[in-house]
Amino acid sequence: MTNQQQREHHSMFEYLYRDAGNFKSYGALLLTGYTPDADANVRECLEWGDQFVAEQVGVPVLCPEHWESVGEGPSDLDHAFHEFVCLRPATSQELSLPHGGSLHTLVARMQAARGRWDVTLSPNCDA
Repeated sequence: MTNQQQREHHSMFEYLYRDAGNFKSYGALLLTGYTPDADANVRECLEWGDQFVAEQVGVPVLCPEHWESVGEGPSDLDHAFHEFVCLRPATSQELSLPHGGSLHTLVARMQAARGRWDVTLSPNCDA
């Protein structure tokens, strides 16, 4: 398989955690599979256009890295939602990143959560 063919079979799911103070921590997940309409399929499932509960769909939570980067642990600025940035084809350099599963599975999880995001799955929820 050529490098171009490999890239066409992998996606990058880019996302971030932004606390209420607008401090951001970025993440990316390498996925098997790519379809041009996947970004739109994910966006139609999100709360307020770009928000999702990472714990609910199996996306690695960015809060521990976030707390380390801002120099403090959980605070009243934290909440349950992560923010979707985009879904795009992976570059050849990104193919060596840790693999996070299949695009098809992630889209199916997002569709199952649509309109039913469960913030209680996040340790940042006071429910």
